[in-house]
Amino acid sequence: MSTQTLALVIGLVSQLLFSSRIVLQWVQSERARRVLVPVLFWKVSLLSSFLMILYGMLRHDPVILGAQLLSYGIYIRNLQLLGEWRKLSRWFRGAAYGFPLALLSWFASGTSHVNLGRLLHPAIPGGWLLLGAVGQAVFLLRFVYQWLYSERRGTSVLPLGFWVVSLAGSLLILFYAVLRLDYVLLLGNVFGTVVYARNILLLRREQQQAA
Repeated sequence: MSTQTLALVIGLVSQLLFSSRIVLQWVQSERARRVLVPVLFWKVSLLSSFLMILYGMLRHDPVILGAQLLSYGIYIRNLQLLGEWRKLSRWFRGAAYGFPLALLSWFASGTSHVNLGRLLHPAIPGGWLLLGAVGQAVFLLRFVYQWLYSERRGTSVLPLGFWVVSLAGSLLILFYAVLRLDYVLLLGNVFGTVVYARNILLLRREQQQAA
């Protein structure tokens, strides 16, 4: 199997998982008529992010790899805030900490599929790389914002600002995906923009009712 095919398969599986968590959150929120954050959302996010780290390595895309490594840590922290991290088996927690480090070590050693030199000198035009970096930075800031907001509240929540920043970042990444012909990013973000917009409407309605 070629590296491109392997990357595509892993990326599509990851985006399928990412989409499933969004559907889960969306359906539960629609039923409750307010924005909810099920614990499974963060568990699926963690697994999806692990696959996207591998995808970013195979694509030699520093934008994807950097963003997913940071997101991965934030997903773990949200599970800790919810008190769910300790409920997971010791083996799972050990693997969750160890797998990204093992992947990066494998990446640094270099194989026929991945090469550190290609990551440090990607064959991506500078303008495209800047657009992708800005998009991923904005997209990542949603979780930094959500993390700080949740730390203040003492529990994991997804405030209005999270969805607004998600929508803005997703649109920027869509442009990057079109330029890169990255079908994995395209599929994931087209669907995501719809859900982000819907959650904004739900939260605005909830705030108006509470006022």
